Amino acid sequence: MKKSSAPKKAGDIKIQIYQFEGLGKKNHKVFGEIMAPTLSRARTLLQTQGINVLKIKKKSISIFNREKKVKTEEISLFTRQMATMLSAGIPLAQSLTIISEGDPSGALGKLAKKIKMDVESGSAFSIALRKNARYFDELYCSLIESGEQSGTLDTMLDRIALYKEKTDSLKRKVKKALYYPTAIIIIAGVVSAILLIKVVPTFKDMFQGYGAELPAFTQLVLHMSDALQNYGLYIFGALVILGYVLMHLYKTNLSFQHTLQRFSLKLPVFGKILKQTVIASFARTLSTTSAAGVPLTEALESVARASNNIVYRTAILEIKEGISTGERMRVAMKKTEIFPNLVIQMIGIGEESGALEDMLSKIASIYEEEVDTSVDGLTSLLEPIIMVILGVVVGGLVIAMYLPIFKMGSII
Repeated sequence: MKKSSAPKKAGDIKIQIYQFEGLGKKNHKVFGEIMAPTLSRARTLLQTQGINVLKIKKKSISIFNREKKVKTEEISLFTRQMATMLSAGIPLAQSLTIISEGDPSGALGKLAKKIKMDVESGSAFSIALRKNARYFDELYCSLIESGEQSGTLDTMLDRIALYKEKTDSLKRKVKKALYYPTAIIIIAGVVSAILLIKVVPTFKDMFQGYGAELPAFTQLVLHMSDALQNYGLYIFGALVILGYVLMHLYKTNLSFQHTLQRFSLKLPVFGKILKQTVIASFARTLSTTSAAGVPLTEALESVARASNNIVYRTAILEIKEGISTGERMRVAMKKTEIFPNLVIQMIGIGEESGALEDMLSKIASIYEEEVDTSVDGLTSLLEPIIMVILGVVVGGLVIAMYLPIFKMGSII
């Protein structure tokens, strides 16, 4: 890769955005941008989206001219607006104009204007979307293409909008479950560090003339205070480096990613929520692709690419292989040993009755409700537990400092 000969300006920030050219489904030429930590990871992500990369290069952007990123929620809103306007009989190009004019200086407005220009120049809507693969994955574009070919673009957009809204809602619920305990742990760490650096040293000076051996608990806290004062920056730096290394490994090493995700699924409470989320997303995505008339094997491949969990992605691909060899879906699912019996039984009923699409939609609804209930229950459960943890951490430090004072009377 050739480096740019342009001089670097102070304050320029390089971000990992890659411009690519490749061949998508049915050998359609695709142009666009994708965000990834490394070039190899960018290639891997594009391949999982079904794009055969022909050319790819890193794009350098200054902080002063960096484009605002379109949020996931805005893509859901864009899809819903397009579905509503097309259902009302408004032409495609005019619908895109309305969205772009509704947010002329925003990221979504600029994206809609860019897509409108491609459509007006003769490109199909799906091709215009594929040029913006950063926001519209292969599953989204394939469904749009299917809607264009069948003349049901408005119906397909409505289904995609429902799918996006449900999956975005699931992600928000999982983040809600994870953010709360993470925030409390960080707060507890910061409070403890402040006490060890600012408060404990004043007690240390007081204990200089104590005249007896300090309690073991007090000595431990004093040693922790000394270590934090003398090596605090090194400890913080080591934690930052460790965090970066683990994140890099997670993004680039599939074996490490697989091990970590498998471990996360076995965690108490959190593991249950993650499983429910993945199954709900699996059922919702497969229901949407089935409703679009996509063959089951192709639909499962799209579902696997859309899954963020490598454990379930591998299992879904195994199901696809089983169906390709003539197995029933419920049999192939049972062999993976990671899907609940309820899901397998409902899939079996859907296969027997010829209503697989409806049954998948019901499975998705059931597990989406379970995620909602589990997250609410977890929040209620965590509140007293977190109060106890904070009390033990802060109270423990205070008790450690006052133990010698309590014993001072017996020494005198």
